[in-house]
Amino acid sequence: MVQRQLPRRHDLAPLLRFKRPVWSATERRLAAALTVDDLRRIAKRRTPRAAFDYTDGAADGEVSLARARQAFADVEFHPAVLRDVSDIDTSREVLGSRVALPFGIAPTGFTRMMHTEGEVAGATAAAAAGIPFALSTMGTTSIEDVAAAAPAGRNWFQLYMWKDRDRSMALVDRAARAGFDTLLVTVDVPVAGARLRDVRNGMTIPPTLTPRTVLNAVPRPKWWFDFLTTEPLTFASLDSWSGTVAELLDTMFDPTVTYEDLAWIKDQWPGRVVVKGVQSVDDARRCADLGVDAVLLSNHGGRQLDRAPVPFHLLPDVVAAVGDDVEVHLDTGITSGQDVVAAVAHGATFTLVGRAYLYGLMAGGRAGVDRAVAILRGQVERTMRLLGVATLDELEPGHVTQLVRLEPRRR
Repeated sequence: MVQRQLPRRHDLAPLLRFKRPVWSATERRLAAALTVDDLRRIAKRRTPRAAFDYTDGAADGEVSLARARQAFADVEFHPAVLRDVSDIDTSREVLGSRVALPFGIAPTGFTRMMHTEGEVAGATAAAAAGIPFALSTMGTTSIEDVAAAAPAGRNWFQLYMWKDRDRSMALVDRAARAGFDTLLVTVDVPVAGARLRDVRNGMTIPPTLTPRTVLNAVPRPKWWFDFLTTEPLTFASLDSWSGTVAELLDTMFDPTVTYEDLAWIKDQWPGRVVVKGVQSVDDARRCADLGVDAVLLSNHGGRQLDRAPVPFHLLPDVVAAVGDDVEVHLDTGITSGQDVVAAVAHGATFTLVGRAYLYGLMAGGRAGVDRAVAILRGQVERTMRLLGVATLDELEPGHVTQLVRLEPRRR
């Protein structure tokens, strides 16, 4: 027979610990977010459709983005056991300086549309975390304002070459004078990709108000209050524009840019140069031969050529071809710290995250970006420990297998 008795107060006390109330709704939401997908769900609830889709969407049928994410889902890890992982080091040397984590914040356009704190939230969160922040040519905060907000940060500037070369190089000069140490030259945009969500949503600058957008805004009064009571939204580096984003890009981007132009840009910039948008081994070799400091394997987050190569699939071959000459960085499809660790194990020196950061920004401004970084950091640290490695340099291809889903058909 089970002997029963009434519980005594001193026995119950250790078992009944009531959670301290959190009065801030934003803090409660962010604390409940355990993954980047959780932040995405919060962002979707709090952000009007046009702004959310601009972040969330990709080109045409969005096949490139889906494949990039699937490539990381198809990773199998191979842990080593009985290793001392009580202390781990997530830092490494990237482009001549130490970074605290193997990921940074990618350049993103139209960022103050996502949340009024925009690039300032990203730059200050990155500086606090000890990771780089990249400002886009299409950013909505000026070069000088980002530098003032994060004077001790590792600030990079991303360049699109425009048809008006003088205006492009004026931005490069401003970034150098503001103390930005790295130039990311994006090379996969001879024309804008077909971002169909933006076309359907009438994504314009300034935003177009239609019955549909007004109706979509009703349950999101906080976003609209911030939008209407802060500085008007513009591209900080451009003149005013009243058309769609795609139309603006097509008027700006120069389809005549070649390797000779890349060499010329490199000669103008006093700091490090990264070529962003490399999608083949041959192009990686040609960039390395020009003497750039890094190649960034990227298909622009699936936002340019749909059905483009998956950067993670390219990584081992590119590292084998040029890894002794230049650093190999990677973006597109990264939504977790496990993805970051898999990329480093396959030879990437560094990775960049775009959507993951923007989901955090939309979910809660600067605090949301901090939460996104914290989620990724925790996942990186836990994955390293579970793999049995104490430093990033201990990660190697044997820790990861890319399971085969898509193979080229024999010709």
